Amino acid sequence: MNAEKIQKLAIQIALEQPETVLSHPFGPQCNVIKVFDKIFLLTGELKQQKFINLKIKPEQADELKELYPSITSGYHMNKKHWISIFEGQNIDADFIEDMVKSSYALVVSKLNKTQKMRIKLLSSK
Repeated sequence: MNAEKIQKLAIQIALEQPETVLSHPFGPQCNVIKVFDKIFLLTGELKQQKFINLKIKPEQADELKELYPSITSGYHMNKKHWISIFEGQNIDADFIEDMVKSSYALVVSKLNKTQKMRIKLLSSK
């Protein structure tokens, strides 16, 4: 799966989640997707290579970086809580979907009770 397809798929999956918004606070080249004003996905480009940044549990980040050469610490993000995914071997649509949904769920878990309830209600429709 090439980098452009990874970015497009990640954005599509992210925007399918309840209460998500796409914005461009860092310029038109950087897509930022938030849930209740909390970022869980960014797209970017580094040395002409497109990538996505996702929020992750720190213990998962180290494991993923060992398993996948195309996963690094989050570019321009907190290296402990974010990863960057570039195109590479074993990076496929199912993997991207799992990672985006995990990032979303991690951020949702930190929201307040009212926000979580709203998402739960929207998810059950």
